[in-house]
Amino acid sequence: MTRSEPNKFSAGVARWFSVVAALAVLLVPAVARAAITGETGTSFSLTARAGYISIADGGSVYSWGYSTGSQMQLPGPTLIVTAGQTVTVTLANNLPAAAGNVSIVFPGHQVTAMPNTGVPGLLTQEAQPGGTVTYTFTAGEPGTYQYHSGTRPDLQVEMGLYGALVVRPSVAAAGCADAAHTAYNHAATCFDREYLYLLSEVDLEVHRAAEQQASGPGPIDVGDGPFHPEYWLLNGRAAPDTMAAAGDPLLPTQPYNAMTRMHPGERLLLRVVGAGRDMHPFHTHGNHVRVLARDGRLLLSATDATKLAGPLLFTIPSVPGGTVDAIFEWTGKDLGWDIYGTTALNPHTCIPDASGYHSVAADPNYREWCADHNRPIPVNLPDLSVLAFGGFYSGSPYLGALGSLPPGEGGLNPDAGYAYMWHSHTEREMVNNDVFPGGMMTMLIIEAPGVLIVE
Repeated sequence: MTRSEPNKFSAGVARWFSVVAALAVLLVPAVARAAITGETGTSFSLTARAGYISIADGGSVYSWGYSTGSQMQLPGPTLIVTAGQTVTVTLANNLPAAAGNVSIVFPGHQVTAMPNTGVPGLLTQEAQPGGTVTYTFTAGEPGTYQYHSGTRPDLQVEMGLYGALVVRPSVAAAGCADAAHTAYNHAATCFDREYLYLLSEVDLEVHRAAEQQASGPGPIDVGDGPFHPEYWLLNGRAAPDTMAAAGDPLLPTQPYNAMTRMHPGERLLLRVVGAGRDMHPFHTHGNHVRVLARDGRLLLSATDATKLAGPLLFTIPSVPGGTVDAIFEWTGKDLGWDIYGTTALNPHTCIPDASGYHSVAADPNYREWCADHNRPIPVNLPDLSVLAFGGFYSGSPYLGALGSLPPGEGGLNPDAGYAYMWHSHTEREMVNNDVFPGGMMTMLIIEAPGVLIVE
């Protein structure tokens, strides 16, 4: 259940200082996480445990989760494997006895339980309280998948027993840097950076009932009343905690953040996972996204199997149990000024390809929109239909200039980038128990070209 901390005010202040510190890092040249955090290999040992997650309004919620350590985590560890590998997952059940058996299913894969492990369940072999079960499967098509409990999923998935499974190609597609920067076995799926967005929700009544009955004989009965979430999570966190650092000590059971960072011109791979029971419209400000695949399967043209056919969307419909892979790009096209900051000290050329972009990948202004190259300031602002709204380099639209701040701008930002909010397009999901801002919300930071982001 949601509990008031002994000193809720000081806890809230500490959390905000943590988030502010994380955001402050974005205001100076820095190193960013460019790949998804997770567990790699072919053999994994997970334990289902009970614990508490922290919510940004100062409360905590009793939850269950898979983990590889001594305490539960939500979501479970992201498992990163390679197509064609034989994968083994051993699950130990350390939940309260009242919770009963627990299991894992891996949608999109043919899974078998190792002989003499677990007991039969409705969907798969299950681990009894204090027991274990071992699953094995061959990692199939590259893509993004999820895993979750196959035992009483109406209760156990709501309580937090879910996670993401990423299958990487075994070899790089043509034109991609390597297999780690290839989403699928197709040249159009190369990417520079990738981020995971696992979307879920919390119904306090379910968690409250489970906590109250956890020490009893079981089985836990949460009733069959209407489902009514009060919290909405991105990677197990509610905003503003989504923007705190990964592994923040204030959030020991919620190790994954959702802060997104990139340079202009880079291709960002978004792996979106619907882990709850509601659909969530995930909205990306700054540009549309090109959908590559759903549920680990490329969307190909019906008339030409060599061409992708995924739609261009401004909001990704994330359905329960489903996954979406999409490419996001931001180049500054049509803004009307040189966002790469061409100067005598930082000269560069712009050689347009057939689409009008600078195509030399090794150059610092790769993917610059050449029509805006060397455009001086002041400039005529573009039409509002193509203007990039959000925070700007230095607080003004002009890179490095300390000019007048736009209305509402919080301060100068000389070394960071454009800032866009990414969030659920359902307004009630952008709150923490009806208090805005919060919920399913994070930020995209487009770093200035001179800011170092290394993998």
